[in-house]
Amino acid sequence: MTTELLDAALVEEATKKSGLIWVRGAQGVERALWHVWHEGAALVVGDGPGEQPLPGLADGGAATVTVRSKDKGGRIVGWRATVVEVAAGTQAWDAAVAELKGKRLNAADGEEMPARWARECRIVRLEPDLGAGLPAASEGDLAAPPVPTPATTRDAVPAGLPRLLGRRRRP
Repeated sequence: MTTELLDAALVEEATKKSGLIWVRGAQGVERALWHVWHEGAALVVGDGPGEQPLPGLADGGAATVTVRSKDKGGRIVGWRATVVEVAAGTQAWDAAVAELKGKRLNAADGEEMPARWARECRIVRLEPDLGAGLPAASEGDLAAPPVPTPATTRDAVPAGLPRLLGRRRRP
């Protein structure tokens, strides 16, 4: 029983302090998701316009969560989760929205965001399933190729630019 309590405390503290968690649903790729820890579970919102995708996170399904350090980026802990979708209009929904709303950065619609979430998005609770203990640490670096995206990076700096910027004007 003591080991389970220590595992639960590790999962909660690491997840609370992490800005992102890496989640893999029953199928699909592992995704970095912003979240909020609330009442013993990680809450995520997504699957709507302008929100993060939640691939493979079906109600009642299973997921694997990996928590990384904010400052070093290394893996702190991995845990199994049960996926529970929060129904819009319930007390649980209102409590989840209150927590998530304060942590949502760069929302274009501000006060209209909860209504948009109710119409177009899903809120999912990732509840830790620690009955079998924490999964063993994986061997290797766990690196995965990036998800395909139409986004691009800027072009290389022109060769003459550092020389132009390095010139000093004489007084």
